Amino acid sequence: MKKILVANRGEIALRIMRTAKEMGIKTVAIFSEADRDTPHVYFADEAVCVGPAPSAESYLNQKKIIQVCKDLNVDGIHPGYGFLSENAKFAKAVTKAGIKFIGPTPYSIKIMGSKLDAKDAVKKYNIPMVPGVDKAITDVKAAKKIAKEIGYPILIKASAGGGGKGMRIVEQEEEFIEQMNRAVSEAVSAFGDGAVFIEKYVASPRHIEIQVLADSHGNCVHLFERECSIQRRHQKVVEEAPSAVLDEKLRTEMGEAAIRVAKSCKYEGAGTVEFLLDENKNFYFLEMNTRLQVEHPVTEMITGIDLVKQQILVARGKKLTFTQDDLKIKGHAVELRVYAEDPNNNFLPSIGTLTEYSTPTGPNVRVDDAFKKGMTIPIHYDPMIAKLVVYGETRNEAIEGMKTAIENYKIEGIETTLDFGLFAMRHKAFTSGHFDTHFVKNYFKPNKKKRQNKTETKMIAELAATLFTKEGKKLKLLDSNNDKWFEKRI
Repeated sequence: MKKILVANRGEIALRIMRTAKEMGIKTVAIFSEADRDTPHVYFADEAVCVGPAPSAESYLNQKKIIQVCKDLNVDGIHPGYGFLSENAKFAKAVTKAGIKFIGPTPYSIKIMGSKLDAKDAVKKYNIPMVPGVDKAITDVKAAKKIAKEIGYPILIKASAGGGGKGMRIVEQEEEFIEQMNRAVSEAVSAFGDGAVFIEKYVASPRHIEIQVLADSHGNCVHLFERECSIQRRHQKVVEEAPSAVLDEKLRTEMGEAAIRVAKSCKYEGAGTVEFLLDENKNFYFLEMNTRLQVEHPVTEMITGIDLVKQQILVARGKKLTFTQDDLKIKGHAVELRVYAEDPNNNFLPSIGTLTEYSTPTGPNVRVDDAFKKGMTIPIHYDPMIAKLVVYGETRNEAIEGMKTAIENYKIEGIETTLDFGLFAMRHKAFTSGHFDTHFVKNYFKPNKKKRQNKTETKMIAELAATLFTKEGKKLKLLDSNNDKWFEKRI
């Protein structure tokens, strides 16, 4: 494998390319017209525009991407995460074209891509499951009966779903029909598949995931856990490794269960098995992500294992060079996803130009990003700007280091999750380790004064715009989060 195309963009494309170059492998970047001047394009040895800004016409254009590989004699495709990373049809098409897909087989992706198929696959491997049904449901009346048998509260989940889409919590029977219809509708809209299933809702869960790594020779190990309980809209914001609540016994049990899940679908490469952990420390299988995770850096920092390098080696047909006994946890790592979002406005995207952008540095600080001062946050893609990761010998040291790193991360022109990250690092629930997936709902109160000041500023700007317009001047209002609310155009 001498040349790899990275079928992705931004920080993950850069991160993959750096490891590939260290291994002496040439890299090819693809980009949309909106990403023409982004860092990953310039870092690669070759770069090809694959279409307009909308991802459906560029980063999801399977035929175009495979054709680029053929034209440039590419040996392998690394999909990163998101986009085509968990698309079994794409993996199959890549393999059929004689190109190595740097990830699991199409079979594994297909099985674990359906929550119902995944549940069916792991049944015989003695994996703890949340009480519920193991078949798709479309009949509302039948579903309502099942929900009553399971007992409220229950969770309706899209079978083909992810990222919180097609998911509804139902507290009582009177809400069921409305929430069921909403879940099906959202599932059809997001995934083209309205199949849903029902399971018992775990009221105060922690989200614990286990990193696994398997080769094509039957070897499989786990690289311990990541705590991913601080979320908004069922999507992660803060992650850490290891978890503050797992002891060695529970860690071993969950790790071994994750390996069994990987074996249930004949997994190859790097993958993540996700579990819910209840208040009594019972764990239940949630799903398996058949790709590299956004939060993989925290695992790399506590194990010293380059997961992208291992993915490439496995794709080359190599055996793992270490066993489970060789793997040890060293220290602690915390990651904050720096999103272009306004935490004080329900974490809604904050689009604009980076008028200031300066990242923190230090021996224990890692920033995976792909932005620089003057760049604009595009509206077409995920609003994540960077992953800020800090390592410490202890959890407390990592948290203190994260506080300093956040304070030294300078971003202006948009709103970000940096302030929220600082809030989390300072909060007693987080520092004590006593928190769950309801952290944001239970503890984070939006800064109403800050929002009020923004509203007042915008009202003044709009009034000024109206007055100037009456004077015969044309003004363009900018719905941004900086102080330059309008620009005059004669």
